[in-house]
Amino acid sequence: MDWICHLKATIMPDTQISAIICTHNRDVYLGAAIDSLLEQDFTADFEVVVVDNGSGDRTREVVEQRATDPRLKYIFEPTIGLSVARNTGARVASSDILAYLDDDAVASPQWLQVLYSAYQNNSKLAIAGGKVTLLWPQGIQPPRWLSPGLASNLGAYDLGDSMIYIEQPGSTPRGLNYSLRRSFLSEIGGFDPKLGRVGKNLLSNEELQMTEFALQRGWQVAYLPAALVAHNVAPERLKRSWFLNRGWWQGISECYREQLAGKAGVAQLQRGSERFLRGLYKSLQYFSDPAERFDKFVYAYGQIGYLNAAIQGLLSTANKK
Repeated sequence: MDWICHLKATIMPDTQISAIICTHNRDVYLGAAIDSLLEQDFTADFEVVVVDNGSGDRTREVVEQRATDPRLKYIFEPTIGLSVARNTGARVASSDILAYLDDDAVASPQWLQVLYSAYQNNSKLAIAGGKVTLLWPQGIQPPRWLSPGLASNLGAYDLGDSMIYIEQPGSTPRGLNYSLRRSFLSEIGGFDPKLGRVGKNLLSNEELQMTEFALQRGWQVAYLPAALVAHNVAPERLKRSWFLNRGWWQGISECYREQLAGKAGVAQLQRGSERFLRGLYKSLQYFSDPAERFDKFVYAYGQIGYLNAAIQGLLSTANKK
């Protein structure tokens, strides 16, 4: 019998929490991510769901090597897109608490326990995530031009050593170390496939949008420092060109998020232009500091992506009239 799970074969009513990994061509890191979940210090029943999002590498083989563990499930999702894969993982998972771990991250042994306890102790908690540290490739040091702000683009996330309830969407937990209550996810209709990474593009802001939805509806969002995850920094992400591309897509993502929230229009051109000029000005202000100078330049460059998306949106609206 094929061990690959099917939607009708996932009913496990005693499962307390479902850990979900959505993966796309990351077989080099995937095994360590899965192992960090299977080795959790969590005495209650849990499951690990791997959503293979159209991978063409050894992803399935990596999962099959661990197929003897009954807690592990695998499903292939052919439609490329992180939000699509996350929604598929939620459908396959059987518990009320959904914990998402990136395929190139490693969870600390107490990760599931910390998340589970937080939801058990607070019925209004919709979203929770923890601190994220960075794992650098062997023999590589952080470049001099990498600011703390740009390090967050690599996944770094640290709001301190105390639990905090998030009140500003911009401080929302990182998607690589992220959990939700199923009832909240159902309430808002799942992750929006118009946001989130699709293939090689770097669309984002889906977690920020989720936090906005939660706060608008009276739910709570928490930062849990003890729910620690380490994120591998891929060597190709240590090039200035990667950060510029990431900034460009961040601008596009912000434009799309505003449009989905009904804030599209000519005002976006003014906002984007002001932010572009502000970023350039600050880049010149920090000319003697290579890290902050590049940080502000990436911000300014991202506003070009924002303005490009805003113009495309205006043209599309005009053509429909």
